[in-house]
Amino acid sequence: MLHLACDTHTHTIFSRHAYSTVEENVRAAAERRFELLGVTDHFSPMIHGVGPEGASMREFQEFINMRMWPRVWYGIQLMHGCEADIVDLDGHLFGWDVPVTYHLSVPAEPPYTMLQNQVFSQCDYVVASVHEHRWADDATREQVTQMYLRALEHPKVLILGHPGRSGLDFDAEAVAEAARDAGKLIEINEGSLFGRNHAHERCAEIARACARVGCMVSTASDAHISYDVARLDRVRELLEGVDFPPRLVATRDAETFQGVWRRALGL
Repeated sequence: MLHLACDTHTHTIFSRHAYSTVEENVRAAAERRFELLGVTDHFSPMIHGVGPEGASMREFQEFINMRMWPRVWYGIQLMHGCEADIVDLDGHLFGWDVPVTYHLSVPAEPPYTMLQNQVFSQCDYVVASVHEHRWADDATREQVTQMYLRALEHPKVLILGHPGRSGLDFDAEAVAEAARDAGKLIEINEGSLFGRNHAHERCAEIARACARVGCMVSTASDAHISYDVARLDRVRELLEGVDFPPRLVATRDAETFQGVWRRALGL
């Protein structure tokens, strides 16, 4: 059986449509004998409303105080992250063009820091994902491929999140090659495989492309409640079904995942 010991994409109550605390998620990972948990709450326009006047850090406090978390909790290696939305065909991530015009208690002064920089500076890594994508409805396969390639170029992005369920057509092999060359990861996501037959087929295609070119993958529950943390049965079944090489699974243990993380982000 394929060994999986890291859940690198999970959500807490700070994602608004999720239902558990950080501690509840950590306890769940410990109960299931995992080694590492990544907490990656949504950094996204579907959660956070920002206007042309800029943003207040009052609305993003969950991302700027993660240093308060213990690094090892109930025996689990705990990593700080976020899941940032890809917001256009240029591969930009949410907050890239939003100035921080207000701090926690006082107005900011020019030159303003960009919201993305402020949030990402507190994260160990970023999962870059597509959610709402009306801006890509008329995009070509090549445009979507380039979008993912540009998102992978961001120095804080470690993982391309659930590309198999975005509904966007792209060249999986080209994206896998780029991720491989950058030492980054493509995610196979449990949430994508629940009740979505088209996503299951697409995830299998992506896994095969990664295997062909030697790109490592991450595995994640995308849990929005502690009950689902570290539950990766569908992911394991899919990877075993395509004979995915265990050596290319970055989440087989905490040491392997953290080694990939350090190398990819130059730490």
